[in-house]
Amino acid sequence: MEVDGEAQPFRIFSKRAKTKPKVKPEPEFPTQPERRSPDTGAVETDHTDPDPTPSIVTETGEADNAEAAAGAAAATFADLGLSQWLVDTCSALGMKRPTAVQRRCIPRALAGEDVLGIAETGSGKTAAFALPILHRLGEDPYGVAALALAPTRELAAQLTEQFRALGAPLGIRCLAAIGGFESLAQAKGLARRPHVVVATPGRIATLVKDDPDLAKVFARTKFLVLDEADRVLDVNFEEELRVIFGCLPKKRQTFLFSATMSDNLRSLLQLSGNKSYFFEAYEGFKTVETLKQQYIHLPNEGKELHLSYLLSKMKDKEDPIHRIGDPIRSAIVFVSKCRLDLLLEELGHPAVSLHSLKSQAQRLSALNRFKSGQVPVLLATDVGSRGLDIQTVDLVINYDIPWCSRDYIHRVGRTARASRGGLAISFITQKDICLLHEIEDIVGKQLEAFECSDKEVNKDITKVFKARRLVKMKMDDEGHEEKVQARKEQKKRDLARKRKHEE
Repeated sequence: MEVDGEAQPFRIFSKRAKTKPKVKPEPEFPTQPERRSPDTGAVETDHTDPDPTPSIVTETGEADNAEAAAGAAAATFADLGLSQWLVDTCSALGMKRPTAVQRRCIPRALAGEDVLGIAETGSGKTAAFALPILHRLGEDPYGVAALALAPTRELAAQLTEQFRALGAPLGIRCLAAIGGFESLAQAKGLARRPHVVVATPGRIATLVKDDPDLAKVFARTKFLVLDEADRVLDVNFEEELRVIFGCLPKKRQTFLFSATMSDNLRSLLQLSGNKSYFFEAYEGFKTVETLKQQYIHLPNEGKELHLSYLLSKMKDKEDPIHRIGDPIRSAIVFVSKCRLDLLLEELGHPAVSLHSLKSQAQRLSALNRFKSGQVPVLLATDVGSRGLDIQTVDLVINYDIPWCSRDYIHRVGRTARASRGGLAISFITQKDICLLHEIEDIVGKQLEAFECSDKEVNKDITKVFKARRLVKMKMDDEGHEEKVQARKEQKKRDLARKRKHEE
């Protein structure tokens, strides 16, 4: 990591000596705001490069220069310059043709450039950085070749699985360094120098601080990856990132991929050094046409009743929730606090949940059971709204509407993927009306009211209220509130220590 004054605390992209590249280089990104010519619309910069053609590519597939346009003709993974064993692996895994983000970014990564890629969820961003790394590993399979950072444990675990699947013919060794598991075992695994380390910032920083000798493991790391980079670069990870970047060599490739263009990433784009490539296949926050978005206006105490009603109708093909045309096989219920799992258990609705009071092994087990179809319902906070690769989610229920309208886009993006239909239903109380209007503004359409009979919904009112009382008694007996309060206090203490350390 390089520190260069308060205005730019991190320089994520590495700086290299100017050498003749294998392909024609893109110009450096401007350090001043972009200016466009009123005649041509082209980006004007202050650089003296004789060919100041911009390198930004849009989602439409139309490149801003002829070279990028030629790359759009690449129809197979073989055309991207990947090793044959990787082409065969992609075919075996059902990846027949590269997506836009893969088609644009992989050749740049293979040419040795840093890459910042912005593309929507489900666009194939993981393969866009994993395949070039594995290509290089096939040529030089020694030491820790790559460190990939993810903002959540679940996403890090998923990345580990994807690296192992893509690198299986090479027999790569991939270590997941995440919280919730024994740190000593992870430290020993790290000391054995696996080919790829996938980690959350907090755990890898802790391992290095506890044993400074582990920093030497990353002395020859060739690649740094930040997946869901806008969240990894959040201020909450700043101290951990300083520790991690201090272990990495300055001469490396850096790949930043995200579904959202944040202020942090925009700043990095301004600061990016020689040979950095920026790809954006994103036209702002939007939802797909195959997604049906509806809401139910209800009192706050009616949420449990309506949730039980919707889940009971998942298998009823004559019910209105099947208007999307596809069977409802699975659903994700987004909540602000995961306390509904016990209630659904009492009501006889099979469900698993992701929340902080479960061990990491329990959380991963729950996620795998849902992804494999063993359990049809997943209860999750916004941990499950970004990055997690869950192929078939037919219904998304916003039990608690998100405070940030952008989070709504990420949540409902879990369904209606790969041109399939999907349904998103949001519970709206009186205090949520303003949030609903904000969501409608950002998606550019009005949400429809979901039609359901009050008589049908209230049919099981006695059963639901009885289950609610039983769950409350059980939670009181287990000291649930005390556990939640203790966790809040621990978070406050951790935050206080972090602030004191920064001062």
